Amino acid sequence: MESIKTTEQFNDTVQNDQPVIVKFEAGWCPDCKAMDMWIDPIVEKYKDYEWYTVNRDELEDVTAENDVMGIPSILVFKNGEKLAHLHSANAKSPEQVESFLDETFNK
Repeated sequence: MESIKTTEQFNDTVQNDQPVIVKFEAGWCPDCKAMDMWIDPIVEKYKDYEWYTVNRDELEDVTAENDVMGIPSILVFKNGEKLAHLHSANAKSPEQVESFLDETFNK
């Protein structure tokens, strides 16, 4: 996953006409570290989509604008619009993340 470092880079990334998946996280977050241990097979399964990470502490404006209240959160964007948001409380297991992505992309 490529890391987004600036608000401008974030805005450019989400303007894509193909869906992009953005994982909001932070270095101090234990649930984020746990997710890192099992997310790779899911990224591989959804490799047709570009995956990015945002450190919520580095891009607080982007985090607030997108209503990311807890981390890790996974958001899907297309053409600058947020299509889907998996809140941290529902992102604790691989099954929850896969179910979210299946629902999002198989509507």
